[in-house]
Amino acid sequence: MHHTIGWVVFSTIVIFLLILDLGVFNKKAHVISIKEAVFTSAIWIAVAFAFNIGIYFFNGEQQAVEFLTGYIVEKALSVDNIFVMIMIFNVFQIPPQFQHKILFWGILGAIVMRGVMIFLGIALIEKFHWIFYIFGLLLIYSAVKMAFKKEDESIDFDSKWYIKLLKKFYPVTSDRENGKFLIMIDNKRHITPLLLALFTIEFTDLIFAIDSIPAIFAITTDSFIVFTSNIFAILGLRSLYFAISGIVAIFHFLKYGLSIVLGYVGLKMILIDIIKIPTILSLIIIIGVLSVSIFLSLILPKDKK
Repeated sequence: MHHTIGWVVFSTIVIFLLILDLGVFNKKAHVISIKEAVFTSAIWIAVAFAFNIGIYFFNGEQQAVEFLTGYIVEKALSVDNIFVMIMIFNVFQIPPQFQHKILFWGILGAIVMRGVMIFLGIALIEKFHWIFYIFGLLLIYSAVKMAFKKEDESIDFDSKWYIKLLKKFYPVTSDRENGKFLIMIDNKRHITPLLLALFTIEFTDLIFAIDSIPAIFAITTDSFIVFTSNIFAILGLRSLYFAISGIVAIFHFLKYGLSIVLGYVGLKMILIDIIKIPTILSLIIIIGVLSVSIFLSLILPKDKK
């Protein structure tokens, strides 16, 4: 598959599914059931795997393995993002029927932000090889921070600079029931908690992207593979949120698995000029570590005390 054709195919699939999502399945605001969330999540995963098969037949095994590895890393890291999303919706008291709308527009913004970061990152790597070492150290730092992060650590979103800036320009209303981001009150435009939640999700995704995008650079610097694997992973994040938000706390060992994965890819980047680790081996290591962390979470339940 020539990259030009690949970009066209990828863009067509993504645009079609997003239109279908917003214009057909979620035309009216409603509470997403677990059954619906699992079904749509399965569709996004199936589409990603079908795209991966296309890469295998047209671009070869190496790029197919790179796409799959990048996709799994991103998908796994997005689970940690779900913890923060739950916190955001709780803090701003967003009704369940409007959460999908916020996540939809939040992920569209994330696509643009990640696109800019990916192509900027690749341009820097091509110009300055030592950026690999910086990214590697950043990932190891993120790995240590994730491993020692407290479970009950809360975030005061109201004190964030972007929320304060937004409130300087517009007054805030507590109206959450109309499902709008902006409403007119006494001929003056007010922002709703839905817009505050949307802004918070955008900025938290930006922080997550600083960890996750360098992790894919450790696998490949091919812009097509990095971008498509990254975007397919985050596009399924909305469905994944509604499918597992109620049970995500069960996987209490997952954060340690993710920190090991981040540490591994960080070390891989730092040692890139000394040891060339095959991508297939990285894929096996990453799947193995994540599987063990999920298995341990299930057989060693968290102490309820």
